[in-house]
Amino acid sequence: MRKPEPVQVVKKRRDAALEQLIADVPYIQFLGVHFDRRGDELTAVLPFSEAHIGNPALPAIHGGVTASFLEIAAIIELSWSVIWDDVEHGDVDATSRFKLPKTIDFTVDYLRSGLPRDAYARARVTRAGRRYASVHVEGWQDNRSKLFAQATGHFLMPTRDDGV
Repeated sequence: MRKPEPVQVVKKRRDAALEQLIADVPYIQFLGVHFDRRGDELTAVLPFSEAHIGNPALPAIHGGVTASFLEIAAIIELSWSVIWDDVEHGDVDATSRFKLPKTIDFTVDYLRSGLPRDAYARARVTRAGRRYASVHVEGWQDNRSKLFAQATGHFLMPTRDDGV
């Protein structure tokens, strides 16, 4: 029987894998999106920026920023769910390279204006096969029960030949 690893070792490995997963996506850095990780659960965070405002008269977050934010949350959650077992077994580290799923389609429901404040999103993988996956994402700001947008996406999964 394997001896359990110290909590800090596991936490460092998980954090390093998540950082590596998002490191090669410049648009994540451009928008300033980061992820709050609690165990295997990820919450995407879009810190407010004046650059995200599409309609200064309201002001409201631009619909393209909202859609991009939700798509980022979906892709990273889907990828995270795929690599989770490898991370837990120590087969993934900070030098690992990942191929991300490719978007087939992504449908956004804009439920209300995104206010000029931080936004949050959580994604849930609803179907995951070897080649195809479906993900549902919910975005909120101050109150999780009052969504400002939600989305459903379908993704083509990378093959094992393409990378981890």
